[in-house]
Amino acid sequence: MTVAAESPRTTPESLSEEVVSAYRRDGFVHLPGVISRADAARFAEAALAARNTVRDHHDGMIFTQLLQLWRHDETLRELTLNPDLAAIAGRLAGIPLRLWHDQLLIKEPHNGAATEFHQDQPYWPHAGSRHALSAWIALVDVPVDRGCMTFIPGSQHLDGLRSQDLSDHADMFTVAPELQWEQRVTVPLRAGDCTFHNSRLAHSATPNLTDDPRIAHVVIYVDADLTLEAEPAHPVTDPLGLTAGRPLPDEHFPPFQ
Repeated sequence: MTVAAESPRTTPESLSEEVVSAYRRDGFVHLPGVISRADAARFAEAALAARNTVRDHHDGMIFTQLLQLWRHDETLRELTLNPDLAAIAGRLAGIPLRLWHDQLLIKEPHNGAATEFHQDQPYWPHAGSRHALSAWIALVDVPVDRGCMTFIPGSQHLDGLRSQDLSDHADMFTVAPELQWEQRVTVPLRAGDCTFHNSRLAHSATPNLTDDPRIAHVVIYVDADLTLEAEPAHPVTDPLGLTAGRPLPDEHFPPFQ
């Protein structure tokens, strides 16, 4: 049996200024080994168990989405609040950050559906945000045929767009037709690898054509000083009865130092 080699590890101390500059230029960066393969396997096991027990989830053709794992599962809380992961995010963003939410995104075997190009930011009720970014952590190997990510470098500069339909391959290019001809970069990941991407970067994911689930844990970091807007509606903030124009409360959206 062939065992996949461990990826080189990425830590806050090993993160170079060249990598930080590349992230700020392109809107994304691929970092190998943010967690070990052994930890990735442990978190993947917890993720599959959470799929059967956590109530805050959405089952769709494109993926199964489970929200707020850090509030439900001690093992996945460890990953969401990982201080090294947060420190890397802080270096890339260059501002103090807090947690917006985490989510598991599981593409079931042979799901047959791509996650079409979209930005994340239009879905979030944020005001005055200087920067937001997501850490997309592969808990299993994610080659192209299992649902890895594709990015359009530099597209994070597009602001003020409406939300895009994740099931419509043409919708992103309807609101931003200039992106149709831009370079696209597809990034397969080993278990334990991570991509960070800007909340306004256009990105997609391929269908899962394999016999195994694609399991990704996503931690979303936002400007620690942003305030809440009334719209759009959001499943994380709506049940909390928060007031528009106020900062996010630390107990629900913990800040990172």
